[in-house]
Order: sequence, then structure tokens, then C-alpha cells
Amino acid sequence: MVLDARDLSKVYGRGKQRFEAVRQVSLTLHQGEVLAFLGPNGAGKTTTIKMIAGLVRPTFGRVAVVGEDPHRQPRALRHIGAVLEGNRNLYWRLTPEENLEYFGVLRQVPRQVAHRQGLELLARFGLEEKRQTPVQKLSRGMQQKVAIAVALIHNPKLLLLDEPTLGLDVEASEMVKTLVRQIAQEGRAVLLTTHQLDVAEELSDRVAIIRRGRIIAEQSTESLLKEFSSSTYHLEVEGELSTQQIHTVTQLGATVQGAQITYAGTPENLYGLLGALSPVPLVAVQRDRADLTQVFLKLVKDHPDASL
Repeated sequence: MVLDARDLSKVYGRGKQRFEAVRQVSLTLHQGEVLAFLGPNGAGKTTTIKMIAGLVRPTFGRVAVVGEDPHRQPRALRHIGAVLEGNRNLYWRLTPEENLEYFGVLRQVPRQVAHRQGLELLARFGLEEKRQTPVQKLSRGMQQKVAIAVALIHNPKLLLLDEPTLGLDVEASEMVKTLVRQIAQEGRAVLLTTHQLDVAEELSDRVAIIRRGRIIAEQSTESLLKEFSSSTYHLEVEGELSTQQIHTVTQLGATVQGAQITYAGTPENLYGLLGALSPVPLVAVQRDRADLTQVFLKLVKDHPDASL
């Protein structure tokens, strides 16, 4: 296991000023896994991420990254790479090459090794031609790629990404998403926070949703979407149905509008409907599928503490 965060809580203030920003949050991540950590503004995402990164000490609970606690064992930090709050892990007046070498040495990578690995990362990210251009003169997408490269310079096992595609154009966003997939395929664990739920749906293996400091849902992305998807099917046929066919499919609970048929029922009964349509050629069958945005809004709205 790469990340094992157990019962993390963070309390600020005392007495009447006491505020519990994070309440008993537990998260786990394995090699090659991408976890999307989602929640409304102020839900506790950033505080949780900073506790995992070793930047904020939890009031209660513990963090283990590859078995080591970043709050008690500083060497645990070598397992963590992070791009938090945009691309602020960069020095804007330095070049990508200089940034990579500097941060590599800062993270205990020998200078020559940092230089070599930096050049390899720049080549891999398509930044060779820009390696000696000051970061402040690069496009937003290139800056984000440099920031991710800096987070990887010491070869961490866990990568924390906060809004990695925010503010990027379509092409730059696709490039960053491709990098995230490749990083996970190499065996690294990725903890991703984003308000772009389509990005989270596309990249994640699992989703955890936090509200008012508590986790209200945590499961595989696919199973979560299936759970909230309806059992309505939309069918399209080529040609006209006979009067008898229309009567039969109507009896089965479907509605017919020209070549379009809508059916809300079990997958098992769908086969009976398909049989009733024969021999009219079938063009398409599609099931209504919830997307992560719909699921997120429903969970946040319908959760018992939504009115608190």
C-alpha cells in the first residue's frame, strides 16, 4: 500500500472558537491507482491533502506513505511529490532545467543525477526545446507540465495533484491528462483533487467525496456511476414497426415514437423487447448512464447534513 491515512482530523481553535475542518477521514491508495478526492469549496480537501503531504499536522489520526509517517519520519517525504495550488512549486525566473536541478538537489538527489533525470523528464514531457526558457515565458500548459516534472524529479511513490488541468486550453488539458495516465501506469499512486468532474471521471479508478470535513462516499468510479444510473434504455430501429409489434412492445412497458423506443425495465426483460422487434433492424441500444457531475450533486444535496 502506498498511502494509508487513518482517521485524520484537524481542529482549529478552542471552546466556542473550536472548528473541526476535517473529521476522521481515512483514505488508502495502492500502486498504479488514481483516486479522485472531491468536495465543495471549504469541505476539507486542501487541509486533508496538506496533512498527507506533511505540511499540516493532524490533530488526531495518522498518515503512512509507504509505511512511513511524514510527520514523524522526515525521510517519508522522499516518497511524496506534489503539485499544490496550481504551479507554485516553480521559480518563475529560472528555466525548467534549472528548476528541476534545484528541486532535485533540495530533495537529496545528487546534482549530476538530478541534472540527468531532469533532462529525461523534459524530453518525456516534450519540453526539450524550452528547457532554457524562463518559466514565466512559457504557456500555462507548459508551466503545468514543468510543475509535474518537478514533483517527479525524486521519483516519488505518491503524487498529489491539485487542479492539474485548471485554466488550461483543450490541447494542454489533454496533454496533462495523458501524463497522469502514464504516471499511474508506471506504478505510482495518484491522489487527484479537481472541480472539473469530467476530468475526475475520466482519470480516476476510485472516488472519495468529502462534505463538511467527512467522507460521504468512497468506492470505485465505475460502481458509483452504475449505482446512480437509471434502468432506462433508448433503442432506435431502422424502418417502421408493424401495428402488432407496437402493441407488443407497449404491453412490455415501452413507449414508441417513430423509430425511437424508450424502455424502463430490467436487462432480462429487455431481451423480450428485442425479440418483439425482430426482424426490424436495430440501429442502437443505449442505457441512461449517470455522469460524475450528477452523482456528486445528488450526494452533496441529499446527504443528511446538507441542510446543516
